[in-house]
Amino acid sequence: MIGFIGLGQLGLPIASNLLERGHLLRIYNRTASKVDPLLTRGAERAERPIDAVTPGGIVVSLLWDDASVQSIVTSEGFLDRLGPGGVHLSMSSISPEGARRLAALHAAKGSVYLDAPVFGRPEAAAARKLWIPIAGDRAAQARVKPLLEAMGAQGVFDFGPDVGAATVVKLVGNFLIGAAARSLGEGVMLAESQGVDPHAIVHMLTTTLFPAPIYQSYGKMIADKTVPFGPGAILKKDLGNLHALASATGTSMPIADRLYEIFTRA
Repeated sequence: MIGFIGLGQLGLPIASNLLERGHLLRIYNRTASKVDPLLTRGAERAERPIDAVTPGGIVVSLLWDDASVQSIVTSEGFLDRLGPGGVHLSMSSISPEGARRLAALHAAKGSVYLDAPVFGRPEAAAARKLWIPIAGDRAAQARVKPLLEAMGAQGVFDFGPDVGAATVVKLVGNFLIGAAARSLGEGVMLAESQGVDPHAIVHMLTTTLFPAPIYQSYGKMIADKTVPFGPGAILKKDLGNLHALASATGTSMPIADRLYEIFTRA
């Protein structure tokens, strides 16, 4: 039995993929009604976070931020029940400092915390086209790899035994996604102001010079006017974590700083 916590935009399709591949899930979600559609597919409901945990087992979480993961980990009995041999596969996009702090809490109880944030939109999760960086104890990584594959990871990238490394990769990746989406959005807006068909310019650029999934997916949304310049709250949160990390390490990132300013103001 696998514990599963969080049925947000990514959590729901990922949990569905696990059930489809025959994994038994005991699911906790703050809004309990979100678990209902999965009960008929073999999932069990957990009334509290601790109820999703099997001693020495694996629990997966997909939550919003540092505070939400911290609240689960420090909830009554969670770490005590997970205990020696237990693995917490945290797939949330949080700060590297937060990931390392959570890893220390787990280690004190004999369990392992892995950071494995997800690259991919909800439709990519449903289509089993996720990319997942992972960091932490190598034996625990090997233990969860079949789960990652069942979730729909088309690629899993090992960033070593030090927790926090995969989270850094996620922050850098989302910075690049935000920069690409914002730049493409501004360019298309200028072209459209000059009478250029937005769909035509997006098609040309994303099939020639920039044939990458990020440009293609966000380019279509920009041309369709379903998103103006790229993602909102998620990117704002992750750019904030990137900004804090750069400040703490004395790393100059003027483009990232400007992008964070733009999204914060927006």
